[in-house]
Amino acid sequence: MPGNGSGRGCCFSRPILAGLETLDYGTLDRTRGISIGYLPQEGLQLAGRTVFEECLTVFDELHEMEREIEHLAGQMAELDHEGAEFQSAGERYSLLQDRFHALDGYALDAQVGSVLTGLGFGKEDWTRQTDEFSGGWQMRIALAKLLLAKPFLLLLDEPTNHLDLETRNWLENYLKSYPFGYILISHDRYFLDVTIDRTVEIWNKRMTIYQGNYTKYLKQKDERREQLMAAYRNQRERIEHLEAFINRFRYQATKAKQVQSRIKELEKIERIEVPEEEAVIHFRFPQPPPSGRIVAEAEGLGKSYGAKKVFSGARFTFERGDRVALVGVNGAGKSTLIKLLTGEEAPTAGSIRLGHNVTAEYFAQDQYKVLDPEARMLDDMNRAARRVPDAELRSLLGCFLFSGDDVFKPLGVLSGGERNRYALARILVSPANFLLLDEPTNHLDMRAKDVLLEALANYSGTVVFVSHDRYFIDRLASRVLEIESGAVTAYEGNYEDYLRRKAALASAANRSVESALPQNVHPDRVGEPAVSQATKQPAPAGTTILIEGGYEEANGDAAPPAARTRRLNPIKQKQMQDRCAFLEEEIPRVESAIAHTDEELAVYVSAAETQRLTLLAEELRGQLTTLTAEWEALAAELESQTT
Repeated sequence: MPGNGSGRGCCFSRPILAGLETLDYGTLDRTRGISIGYLPQEGLQLAGRTVFEECLTVFDELHEMEREIEHLAGQMAELDHEGAEFQSAGERYSLLQDRFHALDGYALDAQVGSVLTGLGFGKEDWTRQTDEFSGGWQMRIALAKLLLAKPFLLLLDEPTNHLDLETRNWLENYLKSYPFGYILISHDRYFLDVTIDRTVEIWNKRMTIYQGNYTKYLKQKDERREQLMAAYRNQRERIEHLEAFINRFRYQATKAKQVQSRIKELEKIERIEVPEEEAVIHFRFPQPPPSGRIVAEAEGLGKSYGAKKVFSGARFTFERGDRVALVGVNGAGKSTLIKLLTGEEAPTAGSIRLGHNVTAEYFAQDQYKVLDPEARMLDDMNRAARRVPDAELRSLLGCFLFSGDDVFKPLGVLSGGERNRYALARILVSPANFLLLDEPTNHLDMRAKDVLLEALANYSGTVVFVSHDRYFIDRLASRVLEIESGAVTAYEGNYEDYLRRKAALASAANRSVESALPQNVHPDRVGEPAVSQATKQPAPAGTTILIEGGYEEANGDAAPPAARTRRLNPIKQKQMQDRCAFLEEEIPRVESAIAHTDEELAVYVSAAETQRLTLLAEELRGQLTTLTAEWEALAAELESQTT
């Protein structure tokens, strides 16, 4: 879509475009009548309405239009149909009706519900007061209002900051089909790659526009720099040649004309400036002492807060060198699981234990809150690593963009992002072989994320992390642990592999339901009466047609609702019940086989045997997931027959 783009490191462009800041020089021209919507990073506070009512306020103009339409309809009913007033009111009524229909005015509630659901609001949240929500959810409400308003130009400053992966995926699809233009800032590479077609880079007081998404921008930038460096080298060679000639023959009268010619040429040369490279974080995690093969084990793990159950029955094993991504919607329990692994919280059911020689290091989302605001940065680092020389500590801080006198600043004067960056640097001075990272990429730009990604990839320990950055997960994760609806499920591979596996399971579940249905029932019409081709033929008036599970009058009068409940063919129902019974016996058998395989893996025999058992365990876990999905689908279908 023409006009879309992203600004990198641009802190003031959006307020200027939105009219909230003024220019020091130059001009900014806007198309007359254009509507602009602006979403800041933070600072919005909504109150006084429910979530649904707040979102409906963006349609105030349509509501006013609807009231005028109703008023005109009442007025026209009383006017003389032959009079000029009736004709004028009719023309206005027709114009408003057409516009109201074009703006989909009769589906406002549906539009609001669709956007709120996409942004992660459950129906129970729609009637809650907006001031009951935290800052992150307040920003989601503001984003919902902007998307519903559909301005001609959307200005989004870090719109994904408070979104989980599922909501982020929904927003990507929404923006890809957005009918107008938008400009956004984001440090999420994957999000940019799928939503933009132009990239605006602001660096070194200059703005450069690149065609294409972020990946194409990086390629074009490298190409431009190579071209610039080649031109710079050629120009330097020419300048040096001219200067050498001038210096050599400056005082020779016979060469005066040639010298003057070269001086003029030298003065006319527009010098090529090579911009300095952006400062980036360079660091490596200290390689820790190795742990045992088993780093952490959970058996029947569950966590509840009073009556609220977060998850239960979790069973998993982390091995040395694993890179485990925890995924799930906000509030599913990802941070809770990490806190259980650190020992900060105790489980309410089951057990979790760390393996031999495992030392854990925890980086929380709000890690900066535990820092002493009065302490100077370098002094605080000294307390965390008493035996590390100041020179090494300053070098480490420099890698995190704290240089010069910055290291003597009190931590309290740093911004939230700077303190989080410092907190991440702080954990590097004490080696650990089990890193538990809760949103480590927050407040890091894309270059810093790339360096962190490379460091984690080269790290010899074990990493369990939470991130809403899809690119970061795809490049780092070797396993995905999903927390959904109170259950914890493990998937091998990165996030892309996880999505493919989920899609395959959903497809398998649908196929199992289809195979269990009577042949004359389409899977999309489950719950509707199964009507044979014979019953679709016209019947004499007053004839009663027998339908499986009820009766219907041929004259078109519907039978009572209770009589229209679809019933399965008894033979098919018996087949489904038998299959359910088989699965209920098979699932525990597979679970037992997995447990036995894990016990054998705990005893090292040989590399070949370990590889064989690992492959067997993965295959059994895949079988268990498929069988469980099939059983749940069949059980739900059978249960619907009893209601």
